Amino acid sequence: MDLYHAYHINSTEEYIIGVLSQFDFEAFEENEDHIVAYIKSHNLTDDVKSNIEDTLNQFDVSFSLQQIEDKNWNEIWESNFQPVYVDKFCQIRADFHPPIEGFKHDIVINPKMAFGTGHHATTYMMISQMETKDLANKRVFDFGCGTGILAIMASMLGADPIDAVDIEIESYENTIENAKINAIPNITTYYGDLDVVPSMTYPIILANINRNILLKYASELSDRTEPNGYILLSGILVEDQDVIVSAYAEYGFEMIKAMDKDNWKCLLLQKK
Repeated sequence: MDLYHAYHINSTEEYIIGVLSQFDFEAFEENEDHIVAYIKSHNLTDDVKSNIEDTLNQFDVSFSLQQIEDKNWNEIWESNFQPVYVDKFCQIRADFHPPIEGFKHDIVINPKMAFGTGHHATTYMMISQMETKDLANKRVFDFGCGTGILAIMASMLGADPIDAVDIEIESYENTIENAKINAIPNITTYYGDLDVVPSMTYPIILANINRNILLKYASELSDRTEPNGYILLSGILVEDQDVIVSAYAEYGFEMIKAMDKDNWKCLLLQKK
């Protein structure tokens, strides 16, 4: 049986989950007055522990750490997950949620692990911005695909073909599974870092990850963006907008539009 450590954090702010997602947490459980973040004990090295706690201390929240046995992640996830509704454009739900009438698109997502509701604001904004872009017959790249939700949305909007990649094996497998659930045949999914994806350029790149990864791969993502192409970014806290825009400006990107929701930003940049 796997051993885990759990951080009990005395806060309900979802952006804390977003920031902690840069570490190897297995699940986030959101409760009425606190968050529980689960990480496998062998991943909690002294350096990782120090970095996590330095991050938490930046938010001036109290927390405690305890060792626990394996958890029923599916049960935790089901207790936390709520459907996402992007206006009347799209509903994102699990298969145990009944569909609601009146949405143009219905996406069923069944994650393999429990990530709570921490990224719903970024998901909402990414899909809201995708609604306004012409994706018909355009090659799209989903960098850090997670559940595959953005790649699936791109396909529903007419994009073809779509490449998706994630460094986590669970996300790679989950993207394939969710594409099948939604009867999406034109997503090619890769497991690994960016270098496992064949070298090519795209008119549109989607990246809903976090500040550190977006900064680390700015040059490589620029190389994969066509001239006059777009990159849509989220997973960015409001206070990090300027550093992201500045970093991508070095590679010829200009900010076209910014959207914010619940202390998160979504940025549409164009390569000039």
